[in-house]
Amino acid sequence: MFTYQTTIKLHDTDAAGLLFFSNQFTIMHDSYEALLGKLRFPFASLIRKKDYFLPIVHAESDYRSSLFVGDRLSVGVTVEHLGITSFTLAYTIKKDKRRIVGVGKTIHVAIDKKSHTKIPLPDNLRRALRRFS
Repeated sequence: MFTYQTTIKLHDTDAAGLLFFSNQFTIMHDSYEALLGKLRFPFASLIRKKDYFLPIVHAESDYRSSLFVGDRLSVGVTVEHLGITSFTLAYTIKKDKRRIVGVGKTIHVAIDKKSHTKIPLPDNLRRALRRFS
């Protein structure tokens, strides 16, 4: 499992001081970016230098507890499924490294930059993702 650490900031919250619902997806996406960086597939390189994209085609998120400004989070990311053209990431969000406060999933598909059609996951990316499956 890959672990990402973050803290809820004021701009993450709504008028009630609670985590705004869509920002759980932002936290998950930040975790995904950090995972790809750890695997040596940083977003800047993917966007500028590779001949493929990895768009999210499905995302889901469940909220299990309220979060407030200053709450420290630990996000565990695992590769739940590794297919031919896609992969699924599962996220477990914990407060203070103990209590699960949210869970989610994202499904990513490899597509060719020019044709925008599905392609097989590049072998080096597939090998890297296996480390966290």
